[in-house]
Amino acid sequence: MKRKLFCELCPLTYKISEKKCEYLRVLKDLFDRRHFASQKISGELPYVIYRHNSLIRRRLGNVDMRLQENKAVNLSLAAPKIDHVIIRPGETFSFWNLVGSLTEKAGYREGLTIFSDHPSSGLGGGMCQMTNLIHWMILHSDMEITEHHHHDQIDLFPDFNRTIPFGTGTSIMYNYLDYRFKNTTDLTYQLIIYTTDEYLCGELRADKRQPYKYHITAEDVYFSREEDGVVYRNGLVYRDKVDRRTGDHVEKKLIRKNHARVCYDTSDLDIVDMMSKGA
Repeated sequence: MKRKLFCELCPLTYKISEKKCEYLRVLKDLFDRRHFASQKISGELPYVIYRHNSLIRRRLGNVDMRLQENKAVNLSLAAPKIDHVIIRPGETFSFWNLVGSLTEKAGYREGLTIFSDHPSSGLGGGMCQMTNLIHWMILHSDMEITEHHHHDQIDLFPDFNRTIPFGTGTSIMYNYLDYRFKNTTDLTYQLIIYTTDEYLCGELRADKRQPYKYHITAEDVYFSREEDGVVYRNGLVYRDKVDRRTGDHVEKKLIRKNHARVCYDTSDLDIVDMMSKGA
């Protein structure tokens, strides 16, 4: 029998482990805080690098819609903390450094979260949708992603109006699982983040045009049933770098290889039976 970790013994040990991780992150960041992006400007930088809208209330299996409504509230509270922030050359964007702790006193509600390999709920739930949006825009920029966590190769919900490739999401946890990127260019960038009744909206802007543009595509996407009888979602996600001036393709880079265990009803999926193929 596999020995349990200290954090797995009981809710109290989990909380102790969580607080330890939070304090360690605070100590680690003490000397780097001067390099975090924090300044905002009232206006908007002139060039739109990329924009994207994300539907807030999505149909996610049997998830309680109350959690979706609460998520809408949580996103509306967090968005102004990031909206109009600028990221100068050499600065690092830290999601948690800007948003801070999600507390009931600040108005945050119980929203949808992911715990281990299943949907759950937690105070301030729904922040992953915001870092997903930001990450998708940053993938279309020249900046360098320095901290990015995934949901450990699990496919929790069936597709519903999917507009971006599976596997390009994020996993965050205050404050030790962060989403961060560094401006390694000579441009100054700006994030515009806001909510409407239906959408979480984002724009990535800059003071100059980027020399390159990017296209993110998914290839070899299929579902497979493997030796353990479990169904997996498979696919490769590529990032294509294109010279804006000449149109030449500079680089095609594999950024994600998906082999994610499907955690929902697979009866409507077209599945390749790898067992019968002897794979």
